[in-house]
Amino acid sequence: MFDDTLELAENKLLLMYILKQIKLPISKNQLTEIVLKNNLINYFTLQEYISALIAANFISYNDINGKHRLNITSKGDKILSMFSNRLSDAKKELIDSYLKSNILNIKKEISLTADYTLANNDSFTVNLKATENDITLIDLKLNVVSNKQAKDLCVKWKNNSSELYTKIMKVLIED
Repeated sequence: MFDDTLELAENKLLLMYILKQIKLPISKNQLTEIVLKNNLINYFTLQEYISALIAANFISYNDINGKHRLNITSKGDKILSMFSNRLSDAKKELIDSYLKSNILNIKKEISLTADYTLANNDSFTVNLKATENDITLIDLKLNVVSNKQAKDLCVKWKNNSSELYTKIMKVLIED
């Protein structure tokens, strides 16, 4: 039982450590991806830990550009500072290494959004957005007639946003 309590505490500290090290608000899905790709905590336990950390005000959800993002609170930062010695060096190194090699992809996911919603029975609204340093570069809303078109636009935006942005700007600026 004591080992379970230690593991619970270490895993919660680990989640706060990830949020502190990443230095920017991330989605719950991104946090989940980091944890699962490194085989740190199983999915269902992870979701319980996130809820418990939010309830204890160690991490919080913030609404950023209409998206829920997680970050560590000052209370969570204090707890992490007090008990960081309970985190194994191996897990810290694993997270640090993962973040170092994946931070650009994580930032790209944060600065690019591609979502769609059902507008009515026969059309979808696609919202494509790119931000940089909290400045909106482009926020484009399109109406399309099928779910497939909406999905395809979102995938294309995520994969080629820089090129698409440049083309859109060129078309709009040219005489």
